[in-house]
Amino acid sequence: MAAKQPEPFFDFDISKYLGDFKVPGVDVDTIVANQRKNIEALTQANKLAFEGLQNVVKRQVEILRQTIDEVAHVAKDFAEPGTAQDKAAKQAEFAKDAFERALANARELAELIAKSNAEAFDLLNKRFTQSLDEAREAFGKLGKK
Repeated sequence: MAAKQPEPFFDFDISKYLGDFKVPGVDVDTIVANQRKNIEALTQANKLAFEGLQNVVKRQVEILRQTIDEVAHVAKDFAEPGTAQDKAAKQAEFAKDAFERALANARELAELIAKSNAEAFDLLNKRFTQSLDEAREAFGKLGKK
């Protein structure tokens, strides 16, 4: 089997081609380095978002397992002999507990999602601020020439 050839698009070095244009006052290497930092920040934010999603899915699976175990336990309890009043009381208690657990689980999942989103947003916001500082610095150099 032949080795897969790299995609020519990904071998493209824009700094090599832009460097040939020699625009006065424009530092192509700095522009390329800044854009590379932007891409790295975006990649890291995507990684954080994906990890957050994985954590949410893992927790949802855990919640599902717990729910299945609880339903099996409750079904066994309901099958035991008892008066209609006892069974109604058990059902009411089960419904109350299930509702409270569902709210707690929903709150926990919402917090996990919010935390993940906040981490990714903070990273992008930090990079955006750095990018503005870099642009200000570059324009400052341009004005001094």
